[in-house]
Amino acid sequence: MNWGGNMTEAIVHGIILAFGLIVPLGVQNVFVFNQGALQPTFARALPVVVTAAICDTLLIIAAISGVSLLVLTFAWLENVIFSIGIVFLLYIGFVLWKSDAMSTKVDGVRFSTKKQILFATSVSLLNPHAILDTIGVIGSSSLNYSGDVRIAFTLTTIVVSWLWFIGLATAGRYFGKLDSTGKLLTLLNKVSAWVVWGVAVYMAMRLAGNIG
Repeated sequence: MNWGGNMTEAIVHGIILAFGLIVPLGVQNVFVFNQGALQPTFARALPVVVTAAICDTLLIIAAISGVSLLVLTFAWLENVIFSIGIVFLLYIGFVLWKSDAMSTKVDGVRFSTKKQILFATSVSLLNPHAILDTIGVIGSSSLNYSGDVRIAFTLTTIVVSWLWFIGLATAGRYFGKLDSTGKLLTLLNKVSAWVVWGVAVYMAMRLAGNIG
């Protein structure tokens, strides 16, 4: 048995899959970047970073352990998640659209820790598309491994997820520093709102298809 070779293969496989799932522009990434840009310090953006990373960790563990297969087994559960997710995304989009980056920079009105945690949790766990991707890609891929090799695969995907969100918030922080007028941040908020609403529409179409 080529244990060392299997371990290396599992780690490389985990890195590729994790990046493949989290790099594409999505609501979660947009929100983390947005808060990194708007918060006065990186430390103030940590709640959204940690929350998003923890949620991804839970999804990965659930997918690999088979728990999240419940979403696929019970159609009604998927529809419930879709419905709740759509409402949250519409609200988040509204908040982002109405946010004035210029007054944010001047008056210090930013998402509180509680709001960061609430919104990050909702866009992470109430996103059926992300849940199904995690189940279908990471969950099914983990079946190729067992024992310590499977643990290595799991830990690799989790570490990549944490590093990605830290890097995303850091990039947002530098973006915010470059924008002294607040115009770019205002534009970022508008773009973020459209992305969020776009995902909500997509989820509504999926829900309508399930019900129909």
